[in-house]
Amino acid sequence: MAKNKKEMTPEERLAAALVPEEEQPYELPEGWKWVRLDGLADIIMGQSPRGFDTTDDSSYTPLIGGAADMGAKELTPHKYTKVVTKLSRKNDLVLCIRATLGRPVVSDGEYCLGRGVAGIRTIAGAVDWIRYYLIQSEPYLYEHATGSTFLQVTGKVLSDMPVPYPTVSEQQRLVARIESLFAKLDVAKEKVQAVLDAHETRKATLLHDAFAGKLTAKWRKEHGIASDSWYTDTLKDLCVKITDGTHHSPPNTNKGDYMYVTAKNIKETGIMLDNITYVSSAVHDEIYSRCDVKKGDVLYIKDGATTGIATVNTLDEPFSLLSSVAVLRPHEERLLPGYLKHLLNSSEQKSKMLNNMSGNAITRLTLSKIKATCIKVCSLSEQQEIVAVLDRLLGREEEVRQSAESVLAAIDSMKQSILARAFRGELGA
Repeated sequence: MAKNKKEMTPEERLAAALVPEEEQPYELPEGWKWVRLDGLADIIMGQSPRGFDTTDDSSYTPLIGGAADMGAKELTPHKYTKVVTKLSRKNDLVLCIRATLGRPVVSDGEYCLGRGVAGIRTIAGAVDWIRYYLIQSEPYLYEHATGSTFLQVTGKVLSDMPVPYPTVSEQQRLVARIESLFAKLDVAKEKVQAVLDAHETRKATLLHDAFAGKLTAKWRKEHGIASDSWYTDTLKDLCVKITDGTHHSPPNTNKGDYMYVTAKNIKETGIMLDNITYVSSAVHDEIYSRCDVKKGDVLYIKDGATTGIATVNTLDEPFSLLSSVAVLRPHEERLLPGYLKHLLNSSEQKSKMLNNMSGNAITRLTLSKIKATCIKVCSLSEQQEIVAVLDRLLGREEEVRQSAESVLAAIDSMKQSILARAFRGELGA
């Protein structure tokens, strides 16, 4: 009679879990083996406790339900349970298996495992070897997941996953090498992230100084303009038109007659068209009859999570607009579109606007509140100077931001490359 897994020695588990040659993903160095994860670890599929067993009382067992309870390197539970369903122990790997997949974390203690995670308890080899392999194998998890509402990785998928398995000493050497290289990359990443984190602060300072009159103080002195020349007026009086797009979500597809712009397309840097959809001519004509967006109009998000973002329409062709975006058409003799855009994007003005939001399921700014909003205004010539200075300085800031994000992406790519080389036996000393 064949032994079950509990009766097998680790060596017997390994031998029973060897991957047939025809199923091996790629050739390994001499002395390495392809072994299914089931031969290297016990897999504990999570099971959520009953709702009335969960609590905020931290004296009970912490509950890990899914990605929301997991940081990059540590578990961060938000709930606890009086009744433990499935238990992970210290040094088990906890892996996301529902909706968000992967992101393995080494457990620092005992946790109850909910439906969205699995525990992986290694019986052979270094736990970090398997952790790093699971990090590299997130595409594999997504490829083999099932489900329509939420992606789900089954226990069988985990059990059958092929893992490259060198000697324990080689595992330890490679893990040490990986961590040495990752540590250097993390130092670089922290420095780049610091630059990126300071971006919003620098931008906020520039906008504050601009609308406090500081950026143009020298310009006013040179042009003999008094420091008290600024005044306050409502957007209703400063704009010839304030409206919004359609309040009914029309049929829209990947192809059509006219672009259909919503809040997701509006960024401070402009209208992003990479995920644009289209509406028919008949639908567009109906929307455009009330909301005739022109080049130079200011588009302003007034609904939802991204409320407060403004940009200037630079598109020549007409398009249809959803009600989540307001159209502000400045009076050409009183207000420049660029000035209004920058002002609305300033942190002070955003705070004022967001305090006027209302609604339950979806919070929004009404057109009446937008129209009643008072803003600081100066002469058109000074507005032109402010826009020129801000465009130049914020343009540099945007270049810095993009460069920093590119470096961060390159660092992440380098990490993936290091892992790929490690698991092919190509990572030298």
